[in-house]
Amino acid sequence: MMPYYWKRKKKKSDTPADTPTNTPKRRKRKVKGEETLEDLVKKLDKVFSLYIRLRDVMPSGLFRCISCGQIKPYSQEDCGHYISRTNMITRFDEDNCNGECRACNRLSSDHLIGYRKNLITKIGLDRVSALEWKRNQIKHWTKDELREKISYYTLEVKRLSADKGISVKI
Repeated sequence: MMPYYWKRKKKKSDTPADTPTNTPKRRKRKVKGEETLEDLVKKLDKVFSLYIRLRDVMPSGLFRCISCGQIKPYSQEDCGHYISRTNMITRFDEDNCNGECRACNRLSSDHLIGYRKNLITKIGLDRVSALEWKRNQIKHWTKDELREKISYYTLEVKRLSADKGISVKI
């Protein structure tokens, strides 16, 4: 079977004469010891997830899944997002994130149906509508904003883990 197109090699005449053909792509070099935005987002993801999971766990060490409503142990809890983590404006929004069982968060394709219904019960239709409106906005985090959030949520995780008697590794 022949391909539906033929790949042709570029000729010298295909590129403008004033453009160099072997220009290397410019990359930002990481300065030793300096954290990149990606590093800070990863750190904040970890601390924020711990905060949400500790916030939603009951003193007994159990939690209720926001999607299916089942009560499960803390070890089976994930930080579930109503609006996907790809939207940076709602990624670290406490209204957008709730304790969700691993089965719903990782395996269920229709978990958002129950999630939305139970989220409206938990925080109200106005706040859910505000989240859905924010979904279409754009947010570019600065390093200072991310560092500030990391320090805030690290303190909150320490406080909640002491209050609820659950040991976590930050």
